[in-house]
Amino acid sequence: MTLFFTNGITKDGEVLDEAANQVAQTNDPTAHAEILAIQKGSRVLKSEYFYGCTFYILAHSCPMCLAAMYYCSPEKVIFITTRDDYSKFYVDDRKYFTLLNFYEEIGKPWQERAIPMEHHPDDEAFAVYKLWQKLNRPK
Repeated sequence: MTLFFTNGITKDGEVLDEAANQVAQTNDPTAHAEILAIQKGSRVLKSEYFYGCTFYILAHSCPMCLAAMYYCSPEKVIFITTRDDYSKFYVDDRKYFTLLNFYEEIGKPWQERAIPMEHHPDDEAFAVYKLWQKLNRPK
């Protein structure tokens, strides 16, 4: 039987780092094991890209962690439990989601989500993106 409570990231067969969920210990709702492993791995790799890396995780990731993994683009993600498998052992009573609706909420247009969202357009908001483009444009 395989038991692991930390998530790990490997590259070329070597463990880059490991991290455990620290949400309850830190009162930080973003301190999921995947996020912490990505933060540590970024420092080890000195990159935001995880090309050639494999993520080993306990459970199928939540949308936040899944988005972070898409963003850093590992080679592969291996997980050992699904949401359906662990839902009978884990209850989450957050205001805007349950394990049953969490994944569906993310896919909805922002106007239809349970959490109230308002769009207040402001053209000045583009300044930061224009600056990023200027600073990161290939020379």
